[in-house]
Amino acid sequence: MNNMLKKWQHFIIAIPIVIISLTSCGNSDKNKEQFTEADFDVEKPNLIFYLADDQDVYDYGCYGNEKVNTAAVDRLAKEGILFTNAFTAQAICAPSRSQLFTGKYPLKNGCFANHTATKPNIESVTSRMEKLGYEVVLAGKSHVKPSSVYNWDKEWAPVLKKGVPRDYIPLDSIENYFRNSKKPFCMFITSKYPHGKYFEVENPKAEDIKFYPFNIKKKDNPDYVKAKAGYYRSIEEDNTQLESVLKLVDSYLNDNTLFIYSADHGVSGKFTVKDIGLKVPFVVRWPKVIKPNSKSNQLIHYTDVLPTFMEIAGGKVSQDIDGNSFLPLLRGEDVQINTYVYGVRTNQNILNSEIFPSRMIRNKRYKYIRNFNSLEVVEQNLTGKSNVDYFIKRGANAFKNEPFEELYDLKSDPFEQHNLANNSDLKTIKEGLANDMFSWMKSQGDILVESIGNIPLITPKGDRGFKLDKDTPRRKISNSIKNTLNTEDYTIIEHW
Repeated sequence: MNNMLKKWQHFIIAIPIVIISLTSCGNSDKNKEQFTEADFDVEKPNLIFYLADDQDVYDYGCYGNEKVNTAAVDRLAKEGILFTNAFTAQAICAPSRSQLFTGKYPLKNGCFANHTATKPNIESVTSRMEKLGYEVVLAGKSHVKPSSVYNWDKEWAPVLKKGVPRDYIPLDSIENYFRNSKKPFCMFITSKYPHGKYFEVENPKAEDIKFYPFNIKKKDNPDYVKAKAGYYRSIEEDNTQLESVLKLVDSYLNDNTLFIYSADHGVSGKFTVKDIGLKVPFVVRWPKVIKPNSKSNQLIHYTDVLPTFMEIAGGKVSQDIDGNSFLPLLRGEDVQINTYVYGVRTNQNILNSEIFPSRMIRNKRYKYIRNFNSLEVVEQNLTGKSNVDYFIKRGANAFKNEPFEELYDLKSDPFEQHNLANNSDLKTIKEGLANDMFSWMKSQGDILVESIGNIPLITPKGDRGFKLDKDTPRRKISNSIKNTLNTEDYTIIEHW
């Protein structure tokens, strides 16, 4: 009898082990070497990141704008957590996206001018998440290269839709994927809205637009009001797309799905390092983890997204990644993720090509900006070569109202209207921020240095891309100065 009891005890103890083993083997596509202890306790969540295009953080109901229709984003905020201090480092499309996908700032990953490539030796989300058992998918706008760095398991381009100004996200492909997915996935759904071209709105009214200190002077400008009304209508169209995606998520996926909504940068501050360009909406829903209707004012950054995904997937974040995981915030812990976030401005690109580089450092309260080629210092930046100096002067004059240094107290001046750089009471704060910014620039391998007098002219290798002495769609060069720059006048960015 005792022997029989011992046999049953052995059998009962073994049952949980068998069940755990069967559960872990249910996903045959996983690489067993990537399993962590957590895999045996909870299923890895699906990760979805929805990215809008060129939308100000100030243009959402959940961020205080009651005049724009963002019901789907507002719903996510009620069901999850809203971040009030989320940032990208660059207010243009390709550099902003490159941070999300690499966990590295634009200077380090190499994509710090629009329409340029990431360094070919960078490891991106595609390979990092695949190693952790995830399928990595891009659904919509890409705007990043090369394909060797961004090697998506599946990629679907935007699709043509009649009666609207921009292509739509590939909803049919997304639905089919949700219905048939067999392993955990990381999907970026990248909209082309509300980026212009905007909808045409008849009889637009200024009272239907919410104005802020940075654009209140344009309230009586009919062209601005018309464009803003079309922009609001394009936001509404993107909200419709997002509603469709959320219906698919709720229909096909379980509660163990993390869903992030953001927009790549603000349109009102595009190409700048002001908060109207760099501060982004950031809302996260994860029913199994996040307490509904939560809010966080901790500083987070686009470089933090990949390390967060990696930690959620059970991986370890390598030291070469700039970002930090904000998973503790999602779990309800109010802890500091970043002391500072940084910003980059590169005006030498396909559209404008004016030499006016800037760098920014920001904590929760204070923000420091250095405009390296302002009129205040342009004479010290000249080289003595007339053809080169023409473009250095041209860049300084193109932004003649922007000073060499800027300092803002964001607590009292969130829209950066009052420059305190010459306030003697804040000298120690300004110098501390500047020193930390220069240390960060050095760690990034920045093409700029602290000292005045080094303003590089940048261009891709060969005849590709942009050249300062040629016309662009937005600016013309006089015939007398066209084609006067030689290869030795430029700093060549090889991988572009």
